[in-house]
Amino acid sequence: MMLSCPKKYSRRLSRWLSGGLGLVSLSMVLWLQPVVAQMSTPTKPNLDPTDPAIAVVQNPTLSQSSLSSRTASADATLQIPVLTQDLSPPALNRSPQAQAFAQGLAKLTEGRQFYRAGRFGEAIAAWQMATQIYHDLENTSNEALSLSYLALGQQALNQWDTAKQSIDRSIQLLKTANTKVEARLWAQVLNTKAQLLLNTNQADTALELWQQAQKYYEMANDSIGQLGTQINQAQALQQLGFYRRAKQQLEALMQTLANNPNDQVKMVGLQSAGNAWYSAGYYQDAKTSFTLALDLARQRQDEVAQSTILLNLGQLAVQMDEPNRALEHWEAAEKLAQTPLQKVQAQVKQIRLMIEYDRQDLALQLAPQLLQAHRNLPPSHASLYSAVNFVASLNRLTPPIPGLPTQDLQKFTEETIQVAHQLRDTQAEAYALNELARLYANHQQWQDAAKIAQQALTLARQLNSPSLTSQSAWQLGLLHQKQGNRSKAIQFYEEAVQALQSMRGDLVAMNPDIQFSLRESVEPVYRQLIELLLEEQPSQAALQRSRELIEALKVAELDNFFREACLETVKQIDQLDPRATVIYPMILPDRLVVLLSQSGQPMRYYSVSKKQSEIDRTITDALAALNPVTGKQARIQALQALYDLLIRPAETDQAFKNTDTLVFVLDGKFQNIPMAALHDGKQYLIEKYAVALSPGMQLLPSQKWSPQQLQAVVAGISQSRNGFIPLPAVEQEVASIATATGAAPLVNQNFTRQALTDQVQDPEKSVNVVHLATHGQFSSRLDETFLLTWDGPLNIKELSELLKAREGTTDQAINLLVLSACETAAGDDRSVLGLAGLAVKSGARSTVASLWPVKDKVASRLMKIFYQQLKQPQMTKAEALRQAQLELIRETDFKHPFFWSSFVIVGHWQ
Repeated sequence: MMLSCPKKYSRRLSRWLSGGLGLVSLSMVLWLQPVVAQMSTPTKPNLDPTDPAIAVVQNPTLSQSSLSSRTASADATLQIPVLTQDLSPPALNRSPQAQAFAQGLAKLTEGRQFYRAGRFGEAIAAWQMATQIYHDLENTSNEALSLSYLALGQQALNQWDTAKQSIDRSIQLLKTANTKVEARLWAQVLNTKAQLLLNTNQADTALELWQQAQKYYEMANDSIGQLGTQINQAQALQQLGFYRRAKQQLEALMQTLANNPNDQVKMVGLQSAGNAWYSAGYYQDAKTSFTLALDLARQRQDEVAQSTILLNLGQLAVQMDEPNRALEHWEAAEKLAQTPLQKVQAQVKQIRLMIEYDRQDLALQLAPQLLQAHRNLPPSHASLYSAVNFVASLNRLTPPIPGLPTQDLQKFTEETIQVAHQLRDTQAEAYALNELARLYANHQQWQDAAKIAQQALTLARQLNSPSLTSQSAWQLGLLHQKQGNRSKAIQFYEEAVQALQSMRGDLVAMNPDIQFSLRESVEPVYRQLIELLLEEQPSQAALQRSRELIEALKVAELDNFFREACLETVKQIDQLDPRATVIYPMILPDRLVVLLSQSGQPMRYYSVSKKQSEIDRTITDALAALNPVTGKQARIQALQALYDLLIRPAETDQAFKNTDTLVFVLDGKFQNIPMAALHDGKQYLIEKYAVALSPGMQLLPSQKWSPQQLQAVVAGISQSRNGFIPLPAVEQEVASIATATGAAPLVNQNFTRQALTDQVQDPEKSVNVVHLATHGQFSSRLDETFLLTWDGPLNIKELSELLKAREGTTDQAINLLVLSACETAAGDDRSVLGLAGLAVKSGARSTVASLWPVKDKVASRLMKIFYQQLKQPQMTKAEALRQAQLELIRETDFKHPFFWSSFVIVGHWQ
């Protein structure tokens, strides 16, 4: 089956991973199938794919197992400690003590069975009884083991505080034990504790505990356990920002796996490694790992493993913008599925994909039978979330749904809520309530929808779940807005925003599983609240709050891009420069609003009534006008239309009379337009003002530019490399800038990662400028944003780690990063996000880069003038770039804005 759709849908799919509207956290609970080693002898592991003893913390987006939790799962290999038998059979076998011991063992086993079935509440109850039995028997080892299991079950239901109490008690028991504790038991307990720490944003301590656990596995001669802890350490390093070390650890792990003689261990390890690669943003490496694992599964004729891996490959294909390949993988996974649950999960992914690609006809054919298939599944954690995912996908369709009466779908959702309640899975219950509320809302049953949404919000508050709270409160805001209750709507929108912002410091903020939902479940919350605040004649308080929300949305975009919180709030933009005006355009469904912020002045507000589609068309026309083949009259007309939207109202109001620099915090497709090229009918904007871009005031470190103290690292590649075309003028550019700055240039084969690292981090130099004349790309996808060194592409996270390694204090930070041959990704209407992301993540106070490729001769000329201007007294970086652009405008060969306007400055303009 092939999917085809208009071009606009190709990017939408890259944002969807495994859920739908309102499933930002639902699919967080779906993890790779846990596989745990259970040793019958120290040398011959017998792998049990459903044991709850967890070894590897897995990425939630690549999963479908019934053994699932929001932030912890297993996909590999942990030795289950052997239950300590202190009694001598058979003499004491009939004693009350022996009977109690046997009862404890039965409860442990029962709990594991419940856990395997995804019935975590019942697993917890069984393990609590086992814990009490072993406590009464004063059997320290098995009490500690029971508590460790208990902590796993509690984590599976997001009971973080009680999980911490359980695992802390377990560790305390082992520390005070009268007898020697098995190394393997220590390893498991430390592993569980580390997992909890990672899931609660304490990666540094988690890393230390996993290192300790690895030593215990070494003492136990358990190579499988060592493998699991190494994968966990790589993920902790990733969360801590040590991207290079994480990559090196995974590369070493891949080599270890290649030499492992046990095919099953190798297969499981490759699955886990693939998941870790995915989490780190290395999608090609993840694909390689999963593909190797799939090959081994086929050799072993293991259809269960094949189905699991194909589901993961499909998920990866979606993220890599390969929807047809994703569909192929999921169809194959469905055919190989060995359980009804696995088959249903594959079908749910397919139906979601069909709906995304406007193939509703295909989705509707599948929907009725999929509803019945869910009803036939035994109740479990995984079947619950599959059901809610299914309903959420159908909620995206315009009712009524042919062949599936509304009453049937509502009844099915109510049944799902009841099952969640019976299984004590409160989070699943809340998500199901949210979807039921959406069903009512889709049929304009506003009061019923509000009642159900309020129940979901109450549960979300009880769970202290920011993601659930944000979704429930947002839904209530929408419902009150529909009913004309503006104040009530604003109240719930504000609660939703507060919940979203609280997630920044949590693992949720960097969880890839929420990435797909930025435009569907995060961005609309901010935009709809701004729309309400800016109705009619907004007050200064409403304008200030709207600006804060725009800034918060920019933070959310970058957090989402990097899968982690980027920077903390710093000084506001409008407090940095009294001669600068900050411009915030915001595209709303029926109008364009422009906020102006100036130091010490009340905020200004301008509004132009125009539909979003018309604004998008104006932006598209302006971007097309920058093509050199466009005639002068058509070019000026298109650029003037944009000028009239963004600049003319404020200029008419004389808002810029004391302004030297215009700083734009751009929204939507405005980000693709170089503001310097806007035209008033007589001259370009850059001829009147210096122009800068900012990712937002909350992301902008403040630092004065001191050109007299310029210390630069200059590097470039002029030759063809890695399939990129040669840039012959780069050698001249690099030589010229090196001479001007007194730097020793790195050219071609001398421009390696290590050489760049050595120069940037040279303790004898106070490097504050890094100039890189090399191919590179900015994209809305993290894995497609990179710079080219002689030894290959440099991932944006690795570059940021390299540049920020010296940033102990403010005066050690990189003041200026120049990327003179990079470009935004073709066909990506949000690719400037990659440029903004790099500017923020690099730690550089200012970044100069190009939005599209121009002749390297042009870049060389502009950069030479730019550095000459930088050395002038009292010269700001934005003004230096302006002067270089004006010089090109005055030159006949390069006066067209295509040549000079692609260069922009992002960040601090002074």
